[in-house]
Amino acid sequence: MAETRFDEIIHAPVRLRICGLLRPVDHLDFAVLRDTLSVSDATLSKHLKTLATSGYVTSRKAVSAGRDDARRITWLALTRAGRTAFDAHVRALQEIATPSI
Repeated sequence: MAETRFDEIIHAPVRLRICGLLRPVDHLDFAVLRDTLSVSDATLSKHLKTLATSGYVTSRKAVSAGRDDARRITWLALTRAGRTAFDAHVRALQEIATPSI
């Protein structure tokens, strides 16, 4: 059976939602993530830094073909370690929510 582990880093509400949104996709645009979470750039950046420092999230910048200017899009993705940690954390939450008495 897969590991079950409560993860304090992922558990913070915004970080839990970030991981939940990134889990089913290969990558997501910073702006889309920010708007979906209804947080500021600074708030999202702070939480992404924590996740990146833990090895859970990566980011890469790419030029957008749809733009005429030089602005770049920041793409975010869960790493393999991030996916594993998120899945283990969700299992831990499920165990907490459905205790065997």
